[in-house]
Amino acid sequence: MSDIAGHGRSQSTPIYNRQSDPCLGPVVATAEDLERRVAELGAEITKDYAGRVPLLVGVLKGACFFLADLARAIELPVEVDFMAVSSYGNSTQTSGVVRIVKDLDADLNGRHVLIVEDIVDSGLTLSYLRRNLAARHPASLEVVALFVKRGLQSVDLDLAYQGFEIPPDFVVGYGLDVSERYRNLPYLATYVER
Repeated sequence: MSDIAGHGRSQSTPIYNRQSDPCLGPVVATAEDLERRVAELGAEITKDYAGRVPLLVGVLKGACFFLADLARAIELPVEVDFMAVSSYGNSTQTSGVVRIVKDLDADLNGRHVLIVEDIVDSGLTLSYLRRNLAARHPASLEVVALFVKRGLQSVDLDLAYQGFEIPPDFVVGYGLDVSERYRNLPYLATYVER
């Protein structure tokens, strides 16, 4: 796990629309930080899943960028499926109620499932997902989370793989959004409501 609070920032990271968008705050993770850590996670998963074909379950929409990069960093055959859950809607505050918007197409029975999560706040959504998928009888069920907000968890996360621990600010970029905006930023930045 990397802790990037206070980490030196690369001057080469493009600041996409940051100058013209007052809602974009400081960069939390540069494109270079993300590329390096995703490659490290891919190498760890490659080693741990040797001889198995993991089913990567991406949690839409935020994890799509991470899942695509992670799948390419894993040097094994992988399979991919997606599910969508909602606890935020168009707000920057979670409602606390998790609902499945799109379920998986794959049968998980006997599969080696790796939940690919973009960010963990309280951990309640992840806890719900883990219980839901475990009830489908996978051979194994683990979680890789790219970002974990420091100090917000109310449940034990039990993450097999973790990218970065970040401050508890609302963040956007690299798949994370506010009302569908900012997903395409190549880095992670704080979001400042105006």
